[in-house]
Amino acid sequence: MGLGSKFKEVKKAYVEANQMLGDLIKVTPSSKIVGDLAQFMVQNGLSRAEAEAQAEELSFPRSVVEFLQGYIGIPHGGFPEPLRSKVLKDLPRVEGRPGASLPPLDLQLLEKELIERHGEEVTPEDVLSAAIYPDVFAHFKDFTATFGPLDSLNTRLFLQGPKIAEEFEVELERGKTLHIKALAISDLNRAGQRQVFFELNGQLRSILVKDTQAMKEMHFHPKALKDVKGQIGAPMPGKVIDIKVAAGGKVAKGQPLCVLSAMKMETVVTSPMEGTVRKVHVTTDMTLEGDDLILEIE
Repeated sequence: MGLGSKFKEVKKAYVEANQMLGDLIKVTPSSKIVGDLAQFMVQNGLSRAEAEAQAEELSFPRSVVEFLQGYIGIPHGGFPEPLRSKVLKDLPRVEGRPGASLPPLDLQLLEKELIERHGEEVTPEDVLSAAIYPDVFAHFKDFTATFGPLDSLNTRLFLQGPKIAEEFEVELERGKTLHIKALAISDLNRAGQRQVFFELNGQLRSILVKDTQAMKEMHFHPKALKDVKGQIGAPMPGKVIDIKVAAGGKVAKGQPLCVLSAMKMETVVTSPMEGTVRKVHVTTDMTLEGDDLILEIE
């Protein structure tokens, strides 16, 4: 989220966010919901009073919105008002315990769909993961389909990558071990990639790898001007995962415009006003920084 240098501010905002949401009993996921709101407030320079006053116009993190909708149940002491009504407007609400009104799930049908989609052996754990965390599971399967069995790597290699001239072994299965040695990394090319040279079982290999950190530093995108009402900026850094409007389309106040995602925290950016979309400045999968211009409304 780019807030590492503001950890003290985030901790102070956590106290305010917790009070805003009604002093929640904090377990997973309610503790994360408070944390998402705290980071959102620091990212946008909002005090509790400002966040509550502007609640109708702000694009709160999805976890906060879904909490207020009742998706994890009714908190002890009830929901905070008028915050809940301001944020939700006409969004649907779950009354009572969410599990009581959930439709029954056909696990056998889900297993069949997963086999058709992923074309491989599906374990009971996979079926349960897909049932409970459908988006996270789909991302995990796409990730492992692209990069292979990364659970074979130790934690440091997975998170940081090997040092130059470092040798390491990866045991894919019993009797099948890869010997890898990192050799060199090239300069950045125009496409934001680096060529990585390494030895695999004694054979010289090279691959092109996208340098996402360098791409962030090369990032040039117009910023939304705060004093221009129709310019809609990103309320937090993240990747654009869905765009819900197009140029020329009419939008109502509070209508979803696009969805951003960062570190498992999703935010639905909503329109602060009624009007017509003049121009969309983003595309799906584009990575944005805070206040980057998403679109213009007139």
